[in-house]
Amino acid sequence: MGERRKRITSSDTSFFLQRLKTLRTNVDSASDDDQVLRLARSHHLTVYDATYLELAQRERLPLGTLDRELARAARAEGVVLLGE
Repeated sequence: MGERRKRITSSDTSFFLQRLKTLRTNVDSASDDDQVLRLARSHHLTVYDATYLELAQRERLPLGTLDRELARAARAEGVVLLGE
């Protein structure tokens, strides 16, 4: 999407993907689908964004986002935002 909107170049994307491979990651498959849908519907979020919000709630972790709607929903749900 960033390339399509000309915010980044293809080399920026490649660099990011290479850096991403160096991170230690865990896959979380314990999401509460009913809660994800509730969050998406009540805050007019995509399911993708609501999934991040549900994870932050469930794990009691701060959420990092630059998306205004997701940040607004997080605040409404009592989720701490990084940097606040």
